[in-house]
Amino acid sequence: MNAAIVAKVAGFPTGPGCYVFLDAEGRALYAGKAANLRARVRSYLRPGGDGRYLLRFLEKEARDVEFVATATEQEALLLEHTICRQRKPRFNIKLKDDKSFLMLRLDRREDWPWFRLVRRRKDDGAEYFGPFASAKSVRRTLAFLHKVVPLRDCRDGVFRNRSRPCIQFEMGRCPAPCVGRVGRDAYAQNLARAVDILSGGHGPVLRGLRDEMRAASERLEFERAAALKAQIEALERIGETQHVVRDAGDVDVLGLHRGGDGEAVAAFLLFRNGRLESARRFELRTALPDELLIADLLSRFYAGDRFVPGEVLVHAEPDESRLIEDWLAQKRRAPVRVRVPRRGASRRHLELATENARLGAHTAQEQSAARGDAAERLMDLCALEAPPLCIHCIDVSTTQGRETVASRVAFVDGAPDKSAYRRFRIADEHAGDDFAAMEEAVGRSLRLCQEAVDDRLPDLLVVDGGQGQLAAAQRAAIALGLRDDVPVIGLAKSRLRGFGDTRARSAERLVLPSTASPLPLADGAPETLLLAALRDEAHRFAITFHRKLRGKLTSALDDIEGVGPSRRRLLLSHFGSVDALRKADLDALRAVPGLPAAVAERVFGALAERAVRARDRDDVTPA
Repeated sequence: MNAAIVAKVAGFPTGPGCYVFLDAEGRALYAGKAANLRARVRSYLRPGGDGRYLLRFLEKEARDVEFVATATEQEALLLEHTICRQRKPRFNIKLKDDKSFLMLRLDRREDWPWFRLVRRRKDDGAEYFGPFASAKSVRRTLAFLHKVVPLRDCRDGVFRNRSRPCIQFEMGRCPAPCVGRVGRDAYAQNLARAVDILSGGHGPVLRGLRDEMRAASERLEFERAAALKAQIEALERIGETQHVVRDAGDVDVLGLHRGGDGEAVAAFLLFRNGRLESARRFELRTALPDELLIADLLSRFYAGDRFVPGEVLVHAEPDESRLIEDWLAQKRRAPVRVRVPRRGASRRHLELATENARLGAHTAQEQSAARGDAAERLMDLCALEAPPLCIHCIDVSTTQGRETVASRVAFVDGAPDKSAYRRFRIADEHAGDDFAAMEEAVGRSLRLCQEAVDDRLPDLLVVDGGQGQLAAAQRAAIALGLRDDVPVIGLAKSRLRGFGDTRARSAERLVLPSTASPLPLADGAPETLLLAALRDEAHRFAITFHRKLRGKLTSALDDIEGVGPSRRRLLLSHFGSVDALRKADLDALRAVPGLPAAVAERVFGALAERAVRARDRDDVTPA
């Protein structure tokens, strides 16, 4: 298992909760629940893990693990289901019926409102009834509802194009508003009655059904009586247990933990229908007092179209609380209360949120300490005058010498600084030479640091590669007069050595200008983890740029008048490769069978203009 995960798990809590393994891109690989988070995740770290087949893939792909603490194991179970539904971890079991509960959506702003079956709730001004645990139950109830209070149940496309009533009208289940068989006032009365039934006001309807059932039984119409009994049971079930979602006990809880030097962690726990659905943590650095900080957090968290519950729990009353409540109520279109709970379940919810914030702060402090330790150890290994706070890494990516690109990523204080990320297109004459491409990339990166207002020279420059790449980077630094200003090192990947059963992977190796042979790095050491993370991020950034560039010549050809898919295939087939087409002169293009001379001239001119633009501009793309 990745060494960064091993170090992180040591700080996990020993209570119940959920954990999620992540890959290098931050995508969820596997989510699980545990009564003891630390013990459960540690079981994956032992040789062979817990024996499950999926661990072979986790060992190869997992690069990080995160957790959410819960109050009980039952909450952990429900939260695990939500995580699997929302983040779709690749190695979790996928069930075909693993869906959100069904709800009924009603938007009264429509000309002829009707009940839609939906699985997602949005803060869109509509009313939502449910959720319903049984899809069969809600569909049967909706069908029964239309028998009692006829309403439309067809989609807008069908509704607009009707010229005569459908069979639902003939069965008495729809008043046919599509063809004008019902007025708006009568339809609104039916709609109000339906809402009343779904909200629990079903007493008169039940009494009428019971009277009808008794009468059918007295007439010995037992099948009719049995059908009425089933309708009564369905209506009782829906009336007793379901109601409008915005009154269903939805609560958000904000927990806050303060650390030293202005550091703080905020944890939002989202409870839906009394169940913990998800949790989010935010690391902050602020000197604001709690009242102002809570107000700022609420205003930022609920910005946009985020769902607003009827109640938000905090540990201190926010500044301008009435203003915040009015703003949230406007977004929700219903009253919202922001309050400080003193006792009961609400107080326990707040304590749980605060504990999650505290655990997050503890994890962040450990990670910060590890980053500081890594910088100190790098200073000693590379013989630097001070710990390197700003580190750049350069990586080159190419496919058989074509569309060669390079990337520069930056870590500041051990964390990515994406504002300093850069991408470079390597000149054609250097595309097939790894060392020349590295020299060009390093030179352009350092020149930007010298000239750009928002850039600065790094405390340490890392290049992905061995002695050859390091020498190329040094030549670029010397050419710019930066030999003594920017320390440069190389990071060589680990290798498989030996044969058969004796094969073993070597350690990551540090290539220093002052040593003849690479220096092995200790597996799992802080400096190893930092350098590996830096190199992996540079590789990812270069690969994504390289993928974007693939096929761009095809797009340029498509933009040329007279060049479509057929002529594009003709050109690529004639020249055999993109590079050959790019380097072809005008006579060669005119000689292509079936290509008109005028089109050949336009292609030549477009490709020549593209080459000039690539040479003239410093083709740099920020992150």
